[in-house]
Amino acid sequence: MFGEIKIAPSILSADFMNMERDIHMLEAGGTDFIHVDVMDGHFVPNLTLGVPFVKQLKRITDIPLDIHLMISNPLEQLDWYLDAGADWVSVHMETLRDDDEVRQVIDRIRKAGAHPALTLKPDYPIESLEPYIADLDMVLVMSVFPGFSGQSYIEGSEERVGEVAAMAKRLNPDLLIEVDGGISAGRTAGLVCAQGADVLVAGSGVFAQPNPEEAIGFLREAGRIGREADKAER
Repeated sequence: MFGEIKIAPSILSADFMNMERDIHMLEAGGTDFIHVDVMDGHFVPNLTLGVPFVKQLKRITDIPLDIHLMISNPLEQLDWYLDAGADWVSVHMETLRDDDEVRQVIDRIRKAGAHPALTLKPDYPIESLEPYIADLDMVLVMSVFPGFSGQSYIEGSEERVGEVAAMAKRLNPDLLIEVDGGISAGRTAGLVCAQGADVLVAGSGVFAQPNPEEAIGFLREAGRIGREADKAER
């Protein structure tokens, strides 16, 4: 929360015919994470990346892999991704039936040596995170409904970031706050960082730009400017 701004390009927007080239491009651009969108065609309507892909990524880069599990049965599949090399894992609150299942997810990720994170859809109450936030390393705030890349930012999502930041200030000041959906250097990076976001996920905001390496720096700077502007107003 309000830490150094980090960039996590969503590999779903990369060129799959030139994946290793794009990974090395991200390394050259100084990216902090590689965000991997795992979708099962059940929890969300799209079907994307899986365990074999994560294993291949782990072999070609040392950049931490930030795995976003958009799947209906995370407790059944979680260990697959941890064994494949996940460094950070975000699991949707909506897919967990009760407190015991949430605790299981956090404990299994932590015991595997990875960083536990929880996430939720834009219409799921932020306050549901409060019992667990002290035990997390990150919260992922969705600023679009998960399922497809290239969606537009849902206006007002920065307010949800602010809610998480206020909660973290009381219970876990070291928490990272990640935001995913419609993030660009033009406006939204600054909006969410002003409210406490530390990690910016961007697909087209990186890969669809004329120079993706430079785009990483532009996103980081836009976030920094937004945060500094907010401090000045206060």
